[in-house]
Amino acid sequence: MMLVELTTVPQGGIPLNAFKDHLRLGSGFSDGDLQDGVLEGFLRAAIAAVEARTGKVLIERAFSWTLTAWRNDTRQPLPLAPVNAISQMVLVDSNGTEVLSPDRWTLRPDMQRPTLEAKSSTLPAIPCGGHVRIEMLAGFGPEWSDLPVDLAHACFMLAAHYYEYRMDAMTPQQALPFGVAALIEPYRTVRLFMGGRT
Repeated sequence: MMLVELTTVPQGGIPLNAFKDHLRLGSGFSDGDLQDGVLEGFLRAAIAAVEARTGKVLIERAFSWTLTAWRNDTRQPLPLAPVNAISQMVLVDSNGTEVLSPDRWTLRPDMQRPTLEAKSSTLPAIPCGGHVRIEMLAGFGPEWSDLPVDLAHACFMLAAHYYEYRMDAMTPQQALPFGVAALIEPYRTVRLFMGGRT
């Protein structure tokens, strides 16, 4: 399985001014935008960290997911949430020939584990030695205001933490600051396999 991000968060989707307000940085100075690149980098890093911890895509963008076999012939969980649309499903044979999948599937949206489900009997057969490529649009929405308030605040808190300790190489490394971890905990996906929890 391989998941590829086809589009990135556009610069307009990064709430730089709101983040500056969160940091209580001064405004009105001639060099007020001097740190914009640094602040944007920390905010993008915080978004990526929250997404990795929760399995949720914050700002809507396109992804491509390739797999060689279905987990189940009638139902396939998707690796991201929330998934808003499947733009296409392409079957690729062992020679690299691509064929658009017949319309025998439907997207079942879910905040934790969206799935592809067969409309009738089974999902389209993946060619022997080939794979299927699923292109999807995932995320809470295209704008920062589409995010749940607690996830948006967690990103600001984490980006502020990165900014505050940017020069301190001796700061003890920890997974996430407590406040950030507490805010994102309800969004983490719990997977149950063979009686175990992951």
